[in-house]
Amino acid sequence: MLELKPIRCLIVDDEPPAREVIRRYVQEVPTLHLVGECANAVQALTVLQQQPIDLLFLDIRMPQLDGTTFLKTLKNPPKVIFTTAYAEYALEGYELDIIDYLLKPVRFDRFLKAVNKACAPAASQPSFAAVTAAPAETLSQADEKRSDSFVYFRADRKMQKVMLHDILYIESMKDYVKINTTLGTIITKQSITSVESMLSEKQFVRTHRSFIVAIDKIRSYTNELIEIDAAEIPIGKLYRNGVLKILS
Repeated sequence: MLELKPIRCLIVDDEPPAREVIRRYVQEVPTLHLVGECANAVQALTVLQQQPIDLLFLDIRMPQLDGTTFLKTLKNPPKVIFTTAYAEYALEGYELDIIDYLLKPVRFDRFLKAVNKACAPAASQPSFAAVTAAPAETLSQADEKRSDSFVYFRADRKMQKVMLHDILYIESMKDYVKINTTLGTIITKQSITSVESMLSEKQFVRTHRSFIVAIDKIRSYTNELIEIDAAEIPIGKLYRNGVLKILS
């Protein structure tokens, strides 16, 4: 089997939670090697001067020196994937010849797609995303077809595996979420937004600020409610158009 060269990565973001998400995703991909993390552009410049970096996960809005300005100062920049909470910065990023931009909160499947793009020019070898996961173009389709996809949730002082095809719906309970499955319920201390980032948008849809439902488990729906088994899940006003578009 072809042994792929590790992709040396550097995370630059002034927000610790945002760095933690990307760090966790990088650690999930065996071919990625995390060289370090920086809270600002000045720290990043020091790292870039001291050792080679292949891929830079760069936040745009940072104090002192923003990501786009920092990138313009680099004579021979590595490949760059912007991470931002502001979609309006995407155009400027592409004008700087970046690989992709990830909109926060970053989903893992979207992360893989961006990383796959970063390795696409290496025509002499397959992209590592194709080796460690599904090809980016078919990742969502593959997730839909696989019956063995799963996620882990921390509950009862251990990590519990939950098969995606068993999930009915997910309900937020302040600082906790309840995972309702065909086999029972699991309660974990986590935000519903962080759970949403773990799930495929082809299989699950956020219907309300407090609810996510499995699309294939929906028995019936109206403009205001979704029925799954005996449960009635509300469709929030802010989510209604998107939900109805998907379901129709």
